[in-house]
Amino acid sequence: MSATVPSPSPSPSPSPAPTASAVGAPAPRSSNRLLQFAGRLAALAAVYVFFALLTPASKGFTSDANTQLMLQDISVVAMAAIGMTIVIIAGGIDLAAGSVIALAMITTAWVLNLSHDGVKLVTLHPQLLTIGAVAAAVLVSSAVGLINGLLVTGLRLVPFIVTLGTMQMARGLAKMVANEQNIYPPAEVQDLWISRLLDPARNLHTFPFLPVAVWLVIAAAALAALFLRYTRLGRHIFAVGSNEKTAVLCGVPVVRTKLSVYMIGGLFAGLAGVIFFARLGSIGQPTEAIGFELFVIAAAVIGGASLLGGRGTILGTMIGALIITILRNGGVKMGWPQYVQEMVMGAVIIVAVTIDNLRNRRRA
Repeated sequence: MSATVPSPSPSPSPSPAPTASAVGAPAPRSSNRLLQFAGRLAALAAVYVFFALLTPASKGFTSDANTQLMLQDISVVAMAAIGMTIVIIAGGIDLAAGSVIALAMITTAWVLNLSHDGVKLVTLHPQLLTIGAVAAAVLVSSAVGLINGLLVTGLRLVPFIVTLGTMQMARGLAKMVANEQNIYPPAEVQDLWISRLLDPARNLHTFPFLPVAVWLVIAAAALAALFLRYTRLGRHIFAVGSNEKTAVLCGVPVVRTKLSVYMIGGLFAGLAGVIFFARLGSIGQPTEAIGFELFVIAAAVIGGASLLGGRGTILGTMIGALIITILRNGGVKMGWPQYVQEMVMGAVIIVAVTIDNLRNRRRA
């Protein structure tokens, strides 16, 4: 009897390598995400109700005038926070945001203050010069972001240290350009659209309901959300933030993605600086927005962006920006001393980061 020899079992076919889209695409909606979103909305409502009930009626916290004021404040925080969210999703951080905002303000004011033969150019070509001022502010801010990206990717430096250094450099450059003084563009600037970005709507209950800058922030947020979700670069950003080594294996251009991310962060900080310029009555102040990066980072983290990277939403960041703005405004209306406001804001940031850390541990 001949023994039967078992036929060799077929070797398992190697599993296909994960694609960049599989690694980097945001996770689909789930009940957990909906619960987190509902929790942020509840936190927003709780903060507003807290100040609405406890603030003296004479302070007018719920008045239309104060609502307009908060809308003006949130437009700056939210615009900068859009770019910060994209940077954080990619696993980075940008501590230079506040200084870049100030540099953008100074750049805008400096261009509008240009003169030739003693005649202010804004009186000759007002609209053209205004567009040029905004373009210059955005280009300078994006250049700072590019420098951040080059230092992080080229020298492989820690983003925290890099942006801490460029924070000082951008602030110093703003002071140098302004000669450590405020820059006051000509009176004609007050009649241009750049100075009317934050003009209060005539009535919050009739069209256009909101200041122009707020509509610009809403449009920018919508475009950024679509960009992150439906473009290749958006998927690459999530991939790099989730796991950089895996992203490299999947063929994601990590260096190019990081450069793009920091430039985008600088671009949005520049736009925030232009809005801040209008917020201050068309004045360039080199010492403004000191520490502003903390509000911007807090808005992103409160909105659900993970400081470890790979997670975050623009909608969540907008809710975070609302919470930060209400906290700042409510503290002023209740007469809290500045040090109390700073302590409360610091506590909020710590709580948000702690929640993020606990969430990451649970996922691990």
